[in-house]
Amino acid sequence: MALTFVLDPAVVPSLREGIVELWADVTNAGGAVGFVPPVTLDDIRPALDEHLGGIPDGSCRLLVAYDEDGAVAATAFLIRNTHRLQLHWVWAYTVMVHPRHQGKGYGRELMAATEAAARSLGDVDAIRLTCRGGLGLERFYASCGYKEVGRVPGAIRVAPGEDRDDVTMLLPLH
Repeated sequence: MALTFVLDPAVVPSLREGIVELWADVTNAGGAVGFVPPVTLDDIRPALDEHLGGIPDGSCRLLVAYDEDGAVAATAFLIRNTHRLQLHWVWAYTVMVHPRHQGKGYGRELMAATEAAARSLGDVDAIRLTCRGGLGLERFYASCGYKEVGRVPGAIRVAPGEDRDDVTMLLPLH
């Protein structure tokens, strides 16, 4: 079954909880989305509130994918730059697919929908994102057209003595 993508859905309580649950499930399954397991829903809520805080002024755009049951299955946040010299590209943050849906091609669908959403903004030349090294994420994003443009060795500390590279990927839209 295909996912149904919605850009800028109304952020109602059920959507907020769906995203919090998705984020916690992805993290607790070992996903690299800003936390290390184990996490609770309460651990995630402040980070979600931070993302959602940019929606009213348009600095954050939310892309949600719903599965055939209407549950939140995937998300990506497009965050506009505020620096006057970098207004022509956006960040993709918290790009995630629920573990129960992984291996179905939904990650590629999410990345294609993220690209389409960025293109729909009209004044965006590229999408940047960062990923945690050591998990094969760079290869996945490269297969979706992104190019590695930077790497900071050991910049992400997931536990004492366990550092990962912070990898920056770029997708030109022209």
